[in-house]
Amino acid sequence: MEGEKQPAVYMMANRYRGTIYIGVTSSLWSRVWDHKNGTTPGLTSQYKLTRLVWYEHRHTMEAAILREKQLKEWQRAWKIRLIEAMNPDWRDLHDEIDPVATLVEE
Repeated sequence: MEGEKQPAVYMMANRYRGTIYIGVTSSLWSRVWDHKNGTTPGLTSQYKLTRLVWYEHRHTMEAAILREKQLKEWQRAWKIRLIEAMNPDWRDLHDEIDPVATLVEE
């Protein structure tokens, strides 16, 4: 998993139904590791958003960026429903990242 390049959009949280951050990356495992270890300044460090609660992989970075922008426009309730469809307990999914199972066909 570590070192693999696969565009992904993801959501981080600090706790069950807590603050939500939406991001995009080409290397999800490494990017989440950065959030968890506070090496990324900004919102995720400020609010201790260390729990990967939702993610999906895309074929291209352009598709991942479009999805990120779409999700950022969504109401909070819609984001919560999306998270809970994949991860009802808001567990940290970092060690379970599966780029094949979460690859969204365009």
